[in-house]
Amino acid sequence: MRKLWLLLLFPLMACSHQTKQTQMMAQGDNLMRFARNISIYEKDYGYRAEVMCPWDTTLSLGSFAFVKDTTKAVDTDVKGVLTVPVNSVISFSATQWAVFLRLGEINRVKGILEGRFVTDTTMRSLLAQQKVYDIGTEAAADVERMIQLKPDVLLYSPYFDGNQGGLDVTGAVLFPFADYMENTPLGRAEWIRVIGLLAGCEDRADAWFADIERRYNALSGLCANVETRPTVFSDLAFNGQWYVAGGRSYIAKLFADAGADYIWKDNPSTASVPMDAESILAKAQKADYWRVINSNPFPMTYEALAKESPVYPLFDAFKNRRIIVCDILPTGYFEQSQCEPDLLLADFIHFFHPELLTGEWADYHPKYYHLMER
Repeated sequence: MRKLWLLLLFPLMACSHQTKQTQMMAQGDNLMRFARNISIYEKDYGYRAEVMCPWDTTLSLGSFAFVKDTTKAVDTDVKGVLTVPVNSVISFSATQWAVFLRLGEINRVKGILEGRFVTDTTMRSLLAQQKVYDIGTEAAADVERMIQLKPDVLLYSPYFDGNQGGLDVTGAVLFPFADYMENTPLGRAEWIRVIGLLAGCEDRADAWFADIERRYNALSGLCANVETRPTVFSDLAFNGQWYVAGGRSYIAKLFADAGADYIWKDNPSTASVPMDAESILAKAQKADYWRVINSNPFPMTYEALAKESPVYPLFDAFKNRRIIVCDILPTGYFEQSQCEPDLLLADFIHFFHPELLTGEWADYHPKYYHLMER
């Protein structure tokens, strides 16, 4: 989870596994409508998944066959073949195992990374009972344990250097799960449907995602024509450098759909862009709101922020007590929020345009974010 947090901050530049993307020949229509890093095609044997390189979607990380009917011939050019539903999964990210859990298919997950950071009570119990094993960290994974678990598939997070760390010795199909590199909330959430295919419960996964899509689009529609859009900026300095989310990033899309005017909306980047504090202050000093993530086990306060940097108290959002904060540990932000973009959006609308939350959203209480109080 900590590595995922770092990846959200740093712009990654290239893929080293630069296999030419297979031509999208007569495969029928792509079943994925929002995700850009994966395409799914229905086949006689089941489904074919094409995972694109997140840093250059003209390139491919590989094609995979999800086989439902073993009597049918499988494409010969695929990188990996999986008979679905799979029986044994090792998950490298909470955004993967949390979906198996919500779908009632957690018994298929045998190992996860960084179990010490898990906040979900069900998963913590499974780890304590060794029904699911903590296989260490991505930098020091317990390969021997992974081999013992005999996974059908290992869901790993692809990185720009293409390094899989010798994971092929596990005997599992290595499936690059690039959900975290999607730049739209619905694009990230749609990877729910990939888990549904792997778990053999695609109907349930599709219905779940359809409800997310309906709710998200209804909420964004409420804000589409708002006349007044409060200005907002995001994040804190990290190791002496401030990383600003680009104007085409995931968080920028959430701000826009919530009826806010993101300070860096015209920046063309989908990743985070490093800037110095003086540049941030010059552009964002008068912003109405400031959104921050708190990864500490204790609450963030204005006093602590002021001690952290003399620049922070100079922002109007600080002076006016309009800092919107997410405490990632108690909220389970990295385990759940990707599958709840509708709630993330409702959280921001609650602060930017609370009068719009009526009907099923009346009396809505934010799940992930709150105004920093002291």
